[in-house]
Amino acid sequence: MASPFIEIPVGDRLVKVTNPDKVYFPEHGYTKRQLVEYYLAVGEGILRATRDRPTTLERWPSGVFEGARLATRDNPHGADAFYQKRIPKNAPDWVKSARIDFPSGRSADEVCPTEVAAVAWAANLGTLTFHPWPVRAGDVDHPDELRIDLDPQPGTGFEDAVRVALGPARDLLDELGYTGFVKTSGKGGVHIYVRIEPRWTFTEVRRSALAFGREIERRVPEQVTTKWWKEERGEQIFVDFNQNARDRTIASAYSVRPAPHAPVSAPVTWDELGDVRPEDFTIVTMPERFAKVGDLHAAIDDRAFSLEPLLEMADRDESDHGLGDMPYPPNYPKMPGEPKRVQPSKDRDGH
Repeated sequence: MASPFIEIPVGDRLVKVTNPDKVYFPEHGYTKRQLVEYYLAVGEGILRATRDRPTTLERWPSGVFEGARLATRDNPHGADAFYQKRIPKNAPDWVKSARIDFPSGRSADEVCPTEVAAVAWAANLGTLTFHPWPVRAGDVDHPDELRIDLDPQPGTGFEDAVRVALGPARDLLDELGYTGFVKTSGKGGVHIYVRIEPRWTFTEVRRSALAFGREIERRVPEQVTTKWWKEERGEQIFVDFNQNARDRTIASAYSVRPAPHAPVSAPVTWDELGDVRPEDFTIVTMPERFAKVGDLHAAIDDRAFSLEPLLEMADRDESDHGLGDMPYPPNYPKMPGEPKRVQPSKDRDGH
């Protein structure tokens, strides 16, 4: 008879894992216990990625199976997975939280990991992916992380995102004097993180990301786009500047992604980026790699950079090229300076 629960020591805590033999990834038979043990194996890394950050939990309590669906704004009911933006009422008192404000004006207390046990506790709830905000609990209105999301569009793939990362994106980082930390998204994209001084608003950080994207778009217009509307992007790599807007998050380093082979978002070195594939990194392969190379993002907190060069670039885009703001995601209130939020093909008056 399968055990109804086990208790795993994590530091000074005992973390209960209920139904440890429940299969979460049927294609390979990976269980909930293996998921928890994976997060313990990469504990130093996943905690560095989430520590003191309000974190949305992407929960798949029924596992990842064919036809499983994640709840969305348009389909909130009948889904097998969902985003948890508020700390559960029955959370242990040692699982900390932080109060954050949504664009709507509403607030919530989100899980804010401060120890590996909190990550293991969340994994027991079926959390596959951790979505930390780019802020710390001590100052939730000023991000300390610039996130460059290189997102392949239909007709492109991971190798195209890598080409952009290793080419114009890395060149621009070097010119700005920034140190970028790169990782696979766990799907088909590439993420680059830059630690920044926490003295700019979400609006300013997003504006900086847009300026970064526009500059690499100018350099390789056949490869990169910052067009917000999908119908305008074509077969290019989209620099998703809106991932820097308030309440938009990216899967953390070491997060598991909901795909049959249990891939993870993997930190890599710039030198190895051109030789890896997203499928190389799973909950089975990553623990051995982590034991061998450690956390490749371990130095991310060593230095924080200024956004002033990118904000100056944004000013030049506006004054010299007539490039102002771009649309926000649909659930945002109308923002100051934002252009009309309507697909070009549906814009009846054309301006």
